[in-house]
Amino acid sequence: MPLLNKLFGKKSKPVAERVETPKKAEPAKKIFESDSVLLSPVTTEKALSGQKLNRYVFKAAPSANKIEIAKAISKNYNVKVVGVNIINVPKKSRRVGKNLGFKSGYKKAVVALAKGQSIELK
Repeated sequence: MPLLNKLFGKKSKPVAERVETPKKAEPAKKIFESDSVLLSPVTTEKALSGQKLNRYVFKAAPSANKIEIAKAISKNYNVKVVGVNIINVPKKSRRVGKNLGFKSGYKKAVVALAKGQSIELK
């Protein structure tokens, strides 16, 4: 009560002003790097036979999705990508004597290009 505070001499404490803390910066979005999405082209006989139908096969990063793969192909090879299919190849067990080991799995991307376009693989 303000009247009693005046009589007994109690002074109210000064209220400190609120200082606004600067907002934390949002984490930067993942920068797209086409070099880290495509690992290598697959050059098996079956994969090479698909080139006649404008379908090329690449090993892709485990975290890559269809959109990232399509952007990486179009950026690296200057072609128009019509479709991308992804296959997760599972790991396989390999045995050497008594020891059991594993051959690591990978992600495989089958990329379809527009008619009349091609990629020259090394």
